[in-house]
Amino acid sequence: MKRYFLFYCLIIILAGCVSKPPQVVKPPIEIPPPVVKVEPLLPVGWDQVDGWLLDRPAAALEAFQKSCRAIGKREQWQQVCSEAVTISPVGHLVAREYFERFFQPYQVRNEDGSSEGMITGYYGPELLGSRIATAEYRYPLYSQPENMLIIDLDEVYPELSNYRLRGRIVGNRVVPFFEREEIDNGDNPLAGEEIFWVKDPVELFFLHIQGSGRIRLPDGELVMVNYANQNGHPYRSIGKLLLERNAMTRHQMSMQNIRRWVEANPEAGKQLLAENPSYVFFRELGPEYKSPPGALGIPLTALRSLAVDPRTIPLGAPVFLATTFPGTDSPLQQLMVAQDTGGAIKGQVRADFFWGMGNDAGKIAGRMKQDGRLWVLLPKDLPEEPLQSRVGVSESGEEEIN
Repeated sequence: MKRYFLFYCLIIILAGCVSKPPQVVKPPIEIPPPVVKVEPLLPVGWDQVDGWLLDRPAAALEAFQKSCRAIGKREQWQQVCSEAVTISPVGHLVAREYFERFFQPYQVRNEDGSSEGMITGYYGPELLGSRIATAEYRYPLYSQPENMLIIDLDEVYPELSNYRLRGRIVGNRVVPFFEREEIDNGDNPLAGEEIFWVKDPVELFFLHIQGSGRIRLPDGELVMVNYANQNGHPYRSIGKLLLERNAMTRHQMSMQNIRRWVEANPEAGKQLLAENPSYVFFRELGPEYKSPPGALGIPLTALRSLAVDPRTIPLGAPVFLATTFPGTDSPLQQLMVAQDTGGAIKGQVRADFFWGMGNDAGKIAGRMKQDGRLWVLLPKDLPEEPLQSRVGVSESGEEEIN
């Protein structure tokens, strides 16, 4: 019995000497901190608006006076517009004094708190065209089709109030409206909706992108055409497609080089244009329009009108822009007015600079893709003393602050 007891104890001792397999310790799972979205508008002092004192803002005040035709009766803008429209003549000093006294600058920020974004340019192209189709003018400019349905969802789904569906009826079904390829390369589904015929299909494509432009008729008459509606399909950038296919480098990318590539590759170019399903329809404007109207219905001012995302920057508001001239490091710092929107203008620090009408403006606009910052000016409580009582005119004709 004693022998068995000793044997049993030996087994227990030996078992205790056997090493246990090492325990695998898993590293802790790193949970990224939650993304805290910052408020898009940060109030700042005028000394934090880069380049504010370098600008000569008279033209911006004149553009803002035009905006007041559209926003002047809204409660937020009523008082500042009432003051603005009384300023005449408009000079640089009185304009700067007006904005400093009646507005609070807010720096526009992205969701992550950064303050830089992309600034592009646009313009009003001029195309050679005719009111009738000829061998020279073969490419149609369409008005809004009568058979296109526009369905607003806000009454049933208020959260979708910013969305509209475009479609057409086939049998007893509503189906998407025709895409670009169906319209341009199909069986002419929009016959009878033509308002002009133009000479160059590539220039017509870029007119769709710009949204407004002029048609120069054979007798020299200039007619302004403006965005009327769109077919409901999303915009697809052909420039991005060329980059993805290594047909062009990012350094080469410009509107002019895209045009050259399409013209040098007729068949491939035709297929490339068709890959953007979005299609724009136009309306003819009266002879009083020398510049296209923006989203406010106000004619745009060359070098002072800006297209923005109205979810962050209210239309009609003055906006100070700090960026650089296209293709250079030279600063472009000046006061603009938010008078337009665009399908590609999405995001907080994102804007499109209106360079004006014609090919010269187009050459600059097509090269513009700069980093930039924005400050939106919003009305603050008005002082009791009117601005005009503090402004005089010096012997030189320039204003002076009394």
